[in-house]
Amino acid sequence: MIGPVFFLLLETSIRKGIRAAIVFDLGVFLSDFIYIIIALIFYSEVRKITSGEYGHIISIIGGVILAVFGLVTLLKKPKEDGINEADKQLNNQTKDLILLGLKGFLLNFANPGVIFYWITVIALGADGKNNSGDAIEESTYWYILIIMITFFSIDLLKIIGAKKLRPFITDNLLVSLNRLIGLIIMGAGALLIIKGFLAK
Repeated sequence: MIGPVFFLLLETSIRKGIRAAIVFDLGVFLSDFIYIIIALIFYSEVRKITSGEYGHIISIIGGVILAVFGLVTLLKKPKEDGINEADKQLNNQTKDLILLGLKGFLLNFANPGVIFYWITVIALGADGKNNSGDAIEESTYWYILIIMITFFSIDLLKIIGAKKLRPFITDNLLVSLNRLIGLIIMGAGALLIIKGFLAK
């Protein structure tokens, strides 16, 4: 799926290596997992909130968070030696890896579109068997598990593919990529804010 997480995942793999990118992706995976739990446990309630009178507020708040995150990414000055081995080792220390995982978690969790997505997935997984929308069948859990495994597997392919591009990546290209990512995240936030105001 093309979005802020997609581009940051590629940049992390190119700049900091496969290990760092996997940790970042695990943060995204964890936020997805938490949203899935929320959607499963409070399915009816969450569906009412996200589609009810407060749906636009959630969209606006999420949009503001993404826009700020994008602005920080846009203005951040990348390290000049961002693709050398010393930088890669520095950024693979435990503290840096934890921060990367947290970054992936927060970026994905701040996007209210994720909870909408998983509610839709759960509804589709029910395959029209639960007209009331209040009960979830066992087959739906398997359906979600397969989707999560597929997501993570494809992300691994992205990470490995981006790593193969490292010999062709220059510092100037990394700076441009960083700015592009910032603009994309800001754009995603702006769209959510506009969507929220239009819904209101």
